[in-house]
Amino acid sequence: MRYLALLLLAPWLVILGWAYFAYPKSLPRTAGRRGFDVAVLLLAVAATVAAAVLGYETVQLPPVARFGRSSGAIWQQVLPALYGYGAWVAVLLLGLIVRQQLWGRARR
Repeated sequence: MRYLALLLLAPWLVILGWAYFAYPKSLPRTAGRRGFDVAVLLLAVAATVAAAVLGYETVQLPPVARFGRSSGAIWQQVLPALYGYGAWVAVLLLGLIVRQQLWGRARR
């Protein structure tokens, strides 16, 4: 159950990763840029998994009463998804900024 949130979020993260890797088409497509893109995507995967695990461990579930938990158990899946998505987007955004600095129009 620990990685259920990431499993459900994975298709959207794959689409965002593909968009990061494929665009913008105006930047030169060198081996160095492709290596940089792959490194950023691997770093994004690692950061996402780490943030999701942190989110899963952070959630404080309500105590079990006589008739079970009253509510709140859904946050054990929502918070890891939010943390993981935030980490994914933060790493890709940082990668976009650095990539633009390295291979942007100023370098031409």
